[in-house]
Amino acid sequence: MSRGLRVLLVDDEAPARDRLARLLQRCENAELIGQCEDGGDLLALCQTLKPDLLLLDVEMPGQDGLSLARDLRAHYNRSSDPAPAIVFVTAFERYAVEAFDVRAADYLVKPVRQERLEAALTRVRDRISEIKDEPILVARLAERITRIPLGEIRALIAEDKYVSVHYLGGVALVEDSLVQLEQRFGQQFLRIHRNALVARLFLRALFRDEGGSERVEIDDVDVQPEVSRRNLPEVRRVLRGLS
Repeated sequence: MSRGLRVLLVDDEAPARDRLARLLQRCENAELIGQCEDGGDLLALCQTLKPDLLLLDVEMPGQDGLSLARDLRAHYNRSSDPAPAIVFVTAFERYAVEAFDVRAADYLVKPVRQERLEAALTRVRDRISEIKDEPILVARLAERITRIPLGEIRALIAEDKYVSVHYLGGVALVEDSLVQLEQRFGQQFLRIHRNALVARLFLRALFRDEGGSERVEIDDVDVQPEVSRRNLPEVRRVLRGLS
């Protein structure tokens, strides 16, 4: 990035905000652009200040940080503006799983150490760079042609003459075959069936349905495609972090 990360602090405790502000001053390529003590005006601030990153507390009066993150995510899924990355900053470790469920870039436990904060900022910069450079899939949504960033796609499922693209904005169609899409984007997607590819990073769970078929749950979309016997071992490996 040519400029520093634009950072917005959200914490109901002034001493915590002051300490984080001092740590940020020592970080290269990071700029504190604002602070707030709760989520009441957070969306408006984001729309005005356009931060790259929110350093967000979890336990706050009124709406907590996890709920705020979900609301922001829903808003930006409907918006053309890029969503700010979120790093949770909290005194409690017990929210870590929920934090990553809302796609937090990182999770910092108070008191935050300088080197730990810098590592989180580096992770956010890397993520932003990846998003800028990521490929685009051109698809058809109703009567419109739409460009879908690859990072928003969760599943590609072959249906008749088309492949349905399940992504953050809904479902669109492409005329490319599943084999062609796998050849182009095979590193990001996992073959789970002859008619289905799913995004590796967003594969959540494997389960058996009432009819005895193995299926997967995928973050952010309702579709639960079937897993073939042939592909089942690799799905298990990916879920266990072995592949």
